[in-house]
Amino acid sequence: MSATALAVQGHRLIQIGVALFLFTSFQGFAVPYFAVPNLGRSVHTLSGFTGVLLVALGLVWPKLKLTSMLSRLAFWFLIFSSLATIAGFVIAALLGAGSSIMPIAAAGARGSDAQEMLIQLVMYPAAPTGIISFSLILWGLRGRNRDAEAEA
Repeated sequence: MSATALAVQGHRLIQIGVALFLFTSFQGFAVPYFAVPNLGRSVHTLSGFTGVLLVALGLVWPKLKLTSMLSRLAFWFLIFSSLATIAGFVIAALLGAGSSIMPIAAAGARGSDAQEMLIQLVMYPAAPTGIISFSLILWGLRGRNRDAEAEA
C-alpha cells in the first residue's frame, strides 16, 4: 500500500481517537443519570482508553507493511470493533441491562431477553473483528525499521 494511503488512514484513526476524547468528556457528566451508573462509568473509561489506543495506532499506522486490501481490512475492523464495543456498553447503561455479556460491569443488572439479545448482537461481532485487526497490525509491524537503524 502506498505511504500516502497509510498516512491518511493513520490520520483518520487519530481523528476518531480525539473525537472519542470529546465524547468521553461530555459523557462523563451523564454517568449518574444512566440506568446503571456503573456501566455509564465503564463507557466513560472505555471511550477514553479507546481514544488513546486509536491515537497511538494512528501514529504507528504509516509504518505498517500491509497490502492495500489488508490495510483497509485492519482499519475498518479496528474501527468497527472499537465502536461496537462502546455502543454495547452505552446500550446496556441506558437500558439497565447487560449481565448476560458483561456481568462484572453490569453488577447484576439484567434486562429483558430482547434487551440482552440486542446487546449481544452489537458486541459479539466486536471480538473477532478486533482480533483480526490486531493480528493484521502485528503482522504489519513485522521486520526491522531500516530508517530508524540508519539514523542510529
